[in-house]
Amino acid sequence: MQAQLLDQPRSGQPRPGSVLEVVRHLTMLQVEPTAAVAPSADVVLWSRLGSAYDPAELEELVASQQLIDLDQRLRPREDLALFRAEMRHWPGRPPLKDWQERTLAWVEANEACRIDVLETLRQDGPLPLSALPDTCAVPWRSSGWNNAKNVKMLVGLMVERGEVARAGREGREVLWDLAERVYPDDPVPDLESALRERAERRLRALGLARPRAPVTPGEPNDVGEAGEPAVIEGVPGRWRVDPTLLDRPFAGRVALLSPLDRLVFDRKRMTELFEFDYQLEMYKPAAQRRWGYWAMPVLVRDRLVGKLDATADRAEGELRIDALHEDEPLDADRDAVEAEVDDLARWLGLEPVWL
Repeated sequence: MQAQLLDQPRSGQPRPGSVLEVVRHLTMLQVEPTAAVAPSADVVLWSRLGSAYDPAELEELVASQQLIDLDQRLRPREDLALFRAEMRHWPGRPPLKDWQERTLAWVEANEACRIDVLETLRQDGPLPLSALPDTCAVPWRSSGWNNAKNVKMLVGLMVERGEVARAGREGREVLWDLAERVYPDDPVPDLESALRERAERRLRALGLARPRAPVTPGEPNDVGEAGEPAVIEGVPGRWRVDPTLLDRPFAGRVALLSPLDRLVFDRKRMTELFEFDYQLEMYKPAAQRRWGYWAMPVLVRDRLVGKLDATADRAEGELRIDALHEDEPLDADRDAVEAEVDDLARWLGLEPVWL
């Protein structure tokens, strides 16, 4: 909780003072447009900054490119060099895996289209995908989901190569531009140094993490040999801890979390550390949901104790609370949890309505 800025600030210390301060500490802010209550990025920031948080501050940081969208994760501008180091080694360091060989071969077979995309962006960018030419000689083939979506797949790989970058939105469409016009021209460290620095920052943001974990798209869940070894009572296996958190006094608080909050995003780690049963159910049929479309995990001090099933009905001016599911009896903490729900409603400019 301390690593994720979800503890009670120590005496004389306020909550973080700005959006940029929070994102720099967390290292990233995942972008997800679903807004059953509010967009996930806004909920993550509200849970750290409180109702003083204004989404316009985040919008301004993105517009001014102080935060840059890399793979649907907003990252501080100064951190991009750590990722450009990996882009320079695309599709990976040898020996390449079979899928890396196939991907490289597909990009090379469509070199003419790659050049066409770069030239179009150089002349007219930023542009949406629909404005980019599809002159691929070899179509993309997959298990079916992305069959023939040539430009989408090529642009995604060009992002990984460090050639193209997200440059904002036009309505719901992502705009793309040359990476050289989006990313800062900072010195790029060698790859080993960059990966080590990223792992150290990830551990500072997580507090506790596995040294090794299954590969996941986007942000890894492991931290290598960063920090110090740790043993967690009742949890087998190896862990690493941020030593700056050791022996630091802890005072917890109540917080309502986005389902995509970093504290719970790694569901395996969440289960191991908190014994919390949770799934994001927005993709399930309504009849199969246990907790709700976008149920928000409820944190009380150092425990995840339940889920809040709430929906923002802006047409009616209401934050509708369909259920507060209790994994553990709230008892004396119920008033504090309900006060946090009321605070969420005030921040959204809605009236809380308990059903």
